[in-house]
Amino acid sequence: MPELIEPTGRLHAAWIEAHAEWGPGVHEDGFGLLPTDDVGSTAGFAAWVERLAGESERCTYRWIVEDGQVLGGIALRHEGHHLAPRAGHIGYGIRPTGRRRGLATWALGRMVREAEVRGMERLLVVCKAGNAASARTIERHGGILEDDAGNGAVLRYWIRTDRLQDLR
Repeated sequence: MPELIEPTGRLHAAWIEAHAEWGPGVHEDGFGLLPTDDVGSTAGFAAWVERLAGESERCTYRWIVEDGQVLGGIALRHEGHHLAPRAGHIGYGIRPTGRRRGLATWALGRMVREAEVRGMERLLVVCKAGNAASARTIERHGGILEDDAGNGAVLRYWIRTDRLQDLR
């Protein structure tokens, strides 16, 4: 059974394995990875995890873990977070071998509940226009399509936290 956990240095090797599936770069939404983060070294990885913990007033980061494997990440950007208007209040990514198991739907539901506990009533969640799986995940949680940001590349959905269904 998967679980959502706070980022931890003890899963360095498992995180590196997941990151390798995506390939080089910082494209895995939900992990808070910046181009300046040195996740390859033990010290750099520890500094990155510490940075994420230090941002807990602005963003809640969780890793999706099962049997010691990092399957993905999800981030809840709190009200007023500078990335929320562009990247959404919630961002997530599932490693390629973890997809098609309902993990994103499961994790999104838990983060929407977390947002409700924090008093957030509406959440912006975005995905690439061609990402049908992510669009379905958002729609399963009541996401209402706002627009395509004027360029057709990004879909913008709004989820009301008081309408969350229990999806397992």
